Amino acid sequence: MASNTAEAMAQMSLVVEFSGGLEMLFSDIRRHALTLPAKDKDGSPSTIAYLIHHLCEHVMKDTRRELFVLDGHLRPGILVLINDADWELEGEEEYELKSGDNILFVSTLHGG
Repeated sequence: MASNTAEAMAQMSLVVEFSGGLEMLFSDIRRHALTLPAKDKDGSPSTIAYLIHHLCEHVMKDTRRELFVLDGHLRPGILVLINDADWELEGEEEYELKSGDNILFVSTLHGG
């Protein structure tokens, strides 16, 4: 039982970066060093979807969440790189985060 408790408390460290204007939603800070639980509330490994939710709830200070997420998913037009690889190659929102990961969100949207 102690190992289950330790496992539930396990944390991971990762770096999240924002570019292309997204940093304005995150207090104009481009690089964030975060510590997250290794497992979500259901006991499953934490994924990019969990990270996006965490960013909206705990890191984003701007009230314009619709510029980052729509209908609970990352807004179209935002490129995500996981350790310099396109997230489409890694399973997108289902990618299971690992300690040491570097996640980059880049807006490809331009005002007009």
